[in-house]
Amino acid sequence: PGCVASAPDRPRRVVTQSHLDRHCGTAAVAALFAQRPQDVMRLFHTPERRREAGPHCAIMARQRRPYREVSAADLARVAATQHHGGLVALALPRPVPALDPRNPPPAVALSRVTPVLDGIGNPHNLGAIARSAAFFGCRALVLSGDPRQAGLSDAAFRTAEGGLEVLDVFRAEDLSRALRGLAPRILTVAAVARGGVPPAQIPRDTAIALVLGNEEDGLTSATVSACAMRVTLPPAGPVESLNVSVAAAVLIHALSAS
Repeated sequence: PGCVASAPDRPRRVVTQSHLDRHCGTAAVAALFAQRPQDVMRLFHTPERRREAGPHCAIMARQRRPYREVSAADLARVAATQHHGGLVALALPRPVPALDPRNPPPAVALSRVTPVLDGIGNPHNLGAIARSAAFFGCRALVLSGDPRQAGLSDAAFRTAEGGLEVLDVFRAEDLSRALRGLAPRILTVAAVARGGVPPAQIPRDTAIALVLGNEEDGLTSATVSACAMRVTLPPAGPVESLNVSVAAAVLIHALSAS
């Protein structure tokens, strides 16, 4: 099935449902409508979410795009998950522009901390990091070109709870080269399991690109070598490491503090 994405005075084009991203839950859908309502092609909600869906339905009506009240079972089929929160929007995929390290955008150049993900393969970790980054006031997120790196997906949007919508997202295909290009305007900091300095020793007088690595293998030696500093969270108990999304939240908070 398809839906028509059009305005009265523009050419009509057909977008198939299989080409759309799913955004599930009240927070994620609200953030989507707040940031890019023009990209929402379809909207579904359960009777229990009628009140929350009302303002979004009004926007869909003005855009002459379909919206429906459906049962929870039908919504689970639309969302491809039981964890839909009673509200699902289908939207055009969001473009992820390339990062130009020679001229970093304001969202990167002016942020206290910008998370840079290098080979983080679990979309739930990507979403959780985005959620923490948005919570702590980050303005951007950078994804590497590592083939293991998760991209923007239904699972990532759902876990981010709207966080991905408020962040500018960029891609750095050659991350080592990009990191070297960011210096000296932006301090590049590799998060490593051991051998780095504690967060308190990282300078706070410049923007920071915090580089986080793969869940199993961490950062590659090439990526670490491209960074100006290394940071490590010293454990206070017998457990030696944290999940990367938890470590990211702790580090973002620590490095964002004055």
